[in-house]
Amino acid sequence: MLKAERLQKIVEQVAKDNKVILDDLSQLLNVSTDTVRRDIKELSDKGLLKAVRGGAIVGSPVHPHFKERQHIDTQQKKVIAQKALEFIKPGLVLLVNAGTTTTAVISALPKDISLTVITNSFPVVSILEDYPNVNVFFIGGQLNKPAFSTIGYETIEAIRNFRADVCLLGICSIDLKVGITGFTYEESLVDRAMIETSKYVIALSTYDKIGVSDPYYVCAANAIDALITEKDPSLADLDGFKDAGIMIK
Repeated sequence: MLKAERLQKIVEQVAKDNKVILDDLSQLLNVSTDTVRRDIKELSDKGLLKAVRGGAIVGSPVHPHFKERQHIDTQQKKVIAQKALEFIKPGLVLLVNAGTTTTAVISALPKDISLTVITNSFPVVSILEDYPNVNVFFIGGQLNKPAFSTIGYETIEAIRNFRADVCLLGICSIDLKVGITGFTYEESLVDRAMIETSKYVIALSTYDKIGVSDPYYVCAANAIDALITEKDPSLADLDGFKDAGIMIK
C-alpha cells in the first residue's frame, strides 16, 4: 500500500469511529506501529486529526457536545469512576467540575452517602437530586450550552468562597512538561479556580489524553495530587508522573 493510500485510510477510520488505536491500524494497514505513528504525526501536524497516546482522535475545531461525549469511552469511564470512589469518604466536601467522567463518578456514588458537593455541572446536580444525604451547592454563572455547565466571572468568584476537601477534575489533556490544558478558555479558568481552592486534587483522564495538550493552560502537572485512568498503574507508562509526586491509580 502506498503512503498516500495509508494516510487516506487512517483519516477515513478516524472519521468513521471518532478514534483509532495504533495496534489496530498496524494490523489493518499491514505496517509497523512505528510507521503508523509517523503517519499519525504527519496527519496531526496538518490538522486532519489529533494524535493522542496510543492512537488518534478526531481533530475537530469544535469541542463535541456533552450529549456526544457521554457515549464515548463509557466502559473506561466506569473503571475510572470505581477507582475514584476509593477517595470519596462520608462527610467530605467535594468540588466537581463539568464533564462526562466526573458525571460517571457521581452516578456511581452509594445512594446513602453523606457529602457536600459543589459543582457547576447541570448533569451532576440532576443526579444528586435523588441523594437525600448530599448537600448540593450549584454554582451559577453564564450558561455553557455544549458542556451543560456554567462559566464566567460569577462562577469563578463563587468557587473562591469554598474550601473543598477534594476536587474531582475531569480533564481534556495532561502532559508532564506542558501541564493540564483545556479545550476552551472559559472552562480552563473555572478548572484553575477549583484547583486553587481545594486541599486535594484528583484528575480523571482516559489514557489517550495523557501526553497530549490543548490550547488553554490550566495548571502544572504537579499541581494535582492524584491521576486516575482506566489502566492498571503497574502496566501503564506513567513513571514520570509518579516521579513528580503524583499518585497513579
